[in-house]
Amino acid sequence: MTRKRMIHAINDALAEEMERDERVILIGEDVGASIFGDTRGLLARFGPRRVRDTPISEALIGGMAVGAAAAGYRVVCHLMYANFVYTAFDAIANQAARLRLMTNGQIRLPVTFIAAGGGGRSNAGQHSDYPHTAVAGLGGIYVATPATAGDAKGLLKTSIRADDPVFFLQPTSRGGEMGEVPDGDHTVPLGKGRVAREGGDVTVVAVGAMLRPALRAAETLAQEDGIEVEVVDPRTAFPLDETLILRSVGKTGRLIVVDEARRAGSLAGPIAALVAEKGFATLRAPIIPVTTRNLAIAYAPPLEKAMIPGPADIAAAVRRSKETTT
Repeated sequence: MTRKRMIHAINDALAEEMERDERVILIGEDVGASIFGDTRGLLARFGPRRVRDTPISEALIGGMAVGAAAAGYRVVCHLMYANFVYTAFDAIANQAARLRLMTNGQIRLPVTFIAAGGGGRSNAGQHSDYPHTAVAGLGGIYVATPATAGDAKGLLKTSIRADDPVFFLQPTSRGGEMGEVPDGDHTVPLGKGRVAREGGDVTVVAVGAMLRPALRAAETLAQEDGIEVEVVDPRTAFPLDETLILRSVGKTGRLIVVDEARRAGSLAGPIAALVAEKGFATLRAPIIPVTTRNLAIAYAPPLEKAMIPGPADIAAAVRRSKETTT
């Protein structure tokens, strides 16, 4: 086990998969310069035939990625910021998500779209979205939402090896965060969540970047209120690990969903619907969503911080759930 920053774990995953399979190629915006640090050194190591900077045109990049994957390459398409998925959406939504079904499996599309999402760096409204549910709603693309360095590496390696398209959403605010990364060929299955903290009083499902504030809130609640929170990290937005979520809610009878996405486009809705349909009888209090406000993320640091859920917001929701009984 080694401690690494998330961007370094992602870099290791890319390098290992490119070394493992010569069909793996990396294309995208400034992948040679590596603005984020997650692709640093790959151009020098693997050369311009396999690591290629592209024009700043996400519509072009998305189409290139789909075409190259259909032709037999395993493509990692780096979009830089997650908001840029919107300008690449035709290729992603109408082609990548559909072609394997529409060709009856004759075309495989091993393409991983990777981008950094979320706030915390004052990148303003056009660079701070967490659009995992927009892609998950397509139904034909896996959506990975890693929260730790170890999961970032493991999920990315699995994504690159998959024969179906994957949207890999790395949290902007966690790129420099240190974490434990298992040694060797570490992979994490898509669609398999984990319990990040055991507890019996309230379930908190924390998506991606929200895992850290959820764990901090859980520690505070245990020390100050004696409330033991179970924190669930779904790891992927699509498919959701429904069994894990339902099992946890069945144990605690209470559910908080914490997501950095705006309320109208967050995982709070789908997860609440899941529990209302399949675990309603176990609930002892209303489901409470804790999300970003339904506004574009502000540029000013104090305003941005006020908009994105933090430990205090999560702790307040947990206390409210404990005070309510149906």
